[in-house]
Amino acid sequence: MTRPDVVSARLVVRMPNWLGDAVMALPALAAIRHAYPETWLAIAALPAVAPLFLEQTDVGPQQIIVLEKDRERALIREGAFDAALLLTNSFRTAWVVKGAGIRERWGYAAGGRGPLLTRALARPRRELHQSDYYLELVRGLGFEAPALLPRIRVTDATRHRASKLLEAHGVTEGSAIVGFAPGAAYGHAKRWPPTRVAEVVGRLARERGAVCVLVGSDADRDAGRAIESSLPPGVQVVNLIGRTDLRLLMGVLSACRAFVSNDSGAMHLAAAVGGPVTAIFGPTNERATAPLGDHDVILHQVFCRPCMLRECPIDHRCMRRIGADEVYNAVTRRIDRQA
Repeated sequence: MTRPDVVSARLVVRMPNWLGDAVMALPALAAIRHAYPETWLAIAALPAVAPLFLEQTDVGPQQIIVLEKDRERALIREGAFDAALLLTNSFRTAWVVKGAGIRERWGYAAGGRGPLLTRALARPRRELHQSDYYLELVRGLGFEAPALLPRIRVTDATRHRASKLLEAHGVTEGSAIVGFAPGAAYGHAKRWPPTRVAEVVGRLARERGAVCVLVGSDADRDAGRAIESSLPPGVQVVNLIGRTDLRLLMGVLSACRAFVSNDSGAMHLAAAVGGPVTAIFGPTNERATAPLGDHDVILHQVFCRPCMLRECPIDHRCMRRIGADEVYNAVTRRIDRQA
């Protein structure tokens, strides 16, 4: 397909709604920016995702549109854009950009929205990593898109904010910080048992002198409390769950020597920031959403995975059969490599 002529155009990219998907879309956006460095590029994203682009990425948008509920069409129309690239799959987002009067509308022909797009590509039939799914779209539109890794360079100002937050919670400069994201937005089935997390935290604190920090959203507070109540006597954890915005979370992640996470947006964010990640997978498909780069993916293969269910209808064996030793050993190997 011929590469679109957008050198002098105003292009808006509608980002995926989920944080992890937005991070995995960064290489596709970087390819567009590399192909057309002079193009006016705007990012349209939900409030939970938009701050991602306030840090230093390879995208460098001139404008960030924070999409407010019931005002998406009006906000996008105000930009007077010539073209829109949809990294979403929904019919509604195609309807919004068409209603906003954008002449060129590109994306996958998903959800019956093909007639609303001026360039509608068939979705790949083969199984792809989600990052490659986005790259295939921009390649199909005619852009050269090498398989790059998502990269986020946290600003000094954000690092300073994170340092002050950690200091306020008793974390001294130079501490060996290991981050944990015990939650997951897509149901409890994706969560490794809190007792196992507590066991790893206890061993890292006692045997390695690590300072373990819990991060996550307000929805993960119960998981954090369950971990705290399961810690061995005398072991403490720094619980920052629900206490960081997205940019501050990136700053905290940049301070970590290692990071342990379920399949979540925080997992992808940590990988993009550059730290080694130990990713624990249960019901979801690691071939589609594993962190990109040199990281550890831990899973226990059982007959029913990946089931993609929010709640396990049986005994959660895919997660319960992952032992604390396996995760602890993966984390300590990563820490030792940095010594």
